[in-house]
Amino acid sequence: MKKVLFTLFAGLIFSLQACAQEQWQEGTHYTIVSDDASAKPEVLEFFSYWCPHCYQFEPLVKSIKEKLAADVEFKKVHVNFMGMAAPQTQDEASRALMIARALKKEEAMTKAIFNYIHVQRSAITGLKDLQNIFVVNGVEPEEFTKLASSFGVNTMLQKNNKLIEQFRKNLSGVPNFIVNGKYQAKFTRDMTNDDIVDLIVWLSKQK
Repeated sequence: MKKVLFTLFAGLIFSLQACAQEQWQEGTHYTIVSDDASAKPEVLEFFSYWCPHCYQFEPLVKSIKEKLAADVEFKKVHVNFMGMAAPQTQDEASRALMIARALKKEEAMTKAIFNYIHVQRSAITGLKDLQNIFVVNGVEPEEFTKLASSFGVNTMLQKNNKLIEQFRKNLSGVPNFIVNGKYQAKFTRDMTNDDIVDLIVWLSKQK
């Protein structure tokens, strides 16, 4: 009896895997942007604080993080090519993201910056405005200033911009997801929010 149940369970798992493979099709739901996958599984979300779609995507990002396997790293990459703010201001926002990451307050500060732009409808003109958002949310101004020019933040910022350069030809807009350094997710009109989450989680399991 146990052997029969095991066989049925194994068959069910195989059927579910086959169903997922049939559901997500190359060219329709994802494209291959590199021949080689990253050494470790990862999901890169290319986004901009000024992008309204990125702001609306945040609940899905939370769901994606919750459903990813423990060994999959999720990382936001802030782009600097949007037309909604000066390039220098966008670079300062990228720096602010790295400061938040160094403080281990990335989620809280990302929410605060998105809220400042899209809910309060306030303008960000440079690092000083971003510092004020941090201060309102409990970060000491001296700590922000110190981190802003620190080696650690500068290194993270360089890595952020290097990823933009690496995948720039694939980034016609944001939000944009590159998974395992090899797959770019594509979203069709008939996909639900759950479908979007499931697609990215599925791609994170591909080699």
